[in-house]
Amino acid sequence: MTDEPLVAAFHRSVDEGATRLHRPLPELVATGVVGGIDVSVGLFAFLVVLHRSGSRLLASLAFGIGFLPLVLARSELFTENFLVPVAAVVARKARVRSLLRLWVGTAIFNLVGAFGFMALAMAAFPELHGVAREIGSHPVDLGIGARSFASAVMAGLVLTLMTWMERATESVVAKLVAALAIAFLLVAAPLQHAIVLSVEAFAALRSGAPFGYLDWLGAFAWATLGNAVGGVGLVTILRLVQVGPGAVAEERDRSDEEPRPEPDGPS
Repeated sequence: MTDEPLVAAFHRSVDEGATRLHRPLPELVATGVVGGIDVSVGLFAFLVVLHRSGSRLLASLAFGIGFLPLVLARSELFTENFLVPVAAVVARKARVRSLLRLWVGTAIFNLVGAFGFMALAMAAFPELHGVAREIGSHPVDLGIGARSFASAVMAGLVLTLMTWMERATESVVAKLVAALAIAFLLVAAPLQHAIVLSVEAFAALRSGAPFGYLDWLGAFAWATLGNAVGGVGLVTILRLVQVGPGAVAEERDRSDEEPRPEPDGPS
């Protein structure tokens, strides 16, 4: 028996994924930068509450502020693209090279936005340097190993699950609840999310961190790999199997009848 809401969520994912994959370069740059800024606003709120209250759980609730624009203002994190654009590629709405362009471009400009905002925040609020060094050192201290990789897989899984939940409903309230819940989990645990840990590391690096940019880069690369395994391997593929071959075939038939646009700018 066909699960109509599930299939409808898949069709919405394909349509939105095609839009993302065919986005002109200036829009890709702007969307990536504001996505990095948005999550940095969340970390700034996290640091302020942690500094003043000493409670990580309370601060983790504040972190969700940065995820509200991801839902309401349509900005994006790099790891949000592990489901929606992949579904579009599977449905033959775009080529793999367009997916790689989206992944690389969004990741780079998420980092640009995050670095710029945290540089401003640490310059404006030097009293936050202590908590910034403490929080930013944790993902680097975990190093490259089984524990950090497992945490990164979990981070990719829960973020991609959030993306699927948002596609499965048209209720703005339900989308906001999903975003706030996942944001809380990411930093309360904490989990090794490539962009979130980068924002934390940038805050620490601007506050006299005991590590360098190469240490951050290693943690970022390792987390990115784990996020991809969790997001693509443990959520996206299983959701596509859950949707069933009939819905995928229907989308492929539609794509064969429609012209496939190419993204503007370099691939």
